[in-house]
Amino acid sequence: MLKRVINHKGFWRSVISLAIAFAVLFTIIKWAIEGFSMAYFSEQNPLYFFGGVVAAGLVYGFFVTFGKFRARLKKEDRKK
Repeated sequence: MLKRVINHKGFWRSVISLAIAFAVLFTIIKWAIEGFSMAYFSEQNPLYFFGGVVAAGLVYGFFVTFGKFRARLKKEDRKK
């Protein structure tokens, strides 16, 4: 089932779009919690910070999209 889901048309596009949305929202929310201070970005290593946010976004996007596409494929299989 894993291979069938990840090879489905539009799967990876959905993973990337969710990852980007997650990364942007997470960064804005964390920045807001810190009081919109620019020190929030300069006090930490930007490579680690943005790399971590992108990696977390990809993991989040993969699991959410996998669940969505798996449910869709199971529903299609039941109709047959």
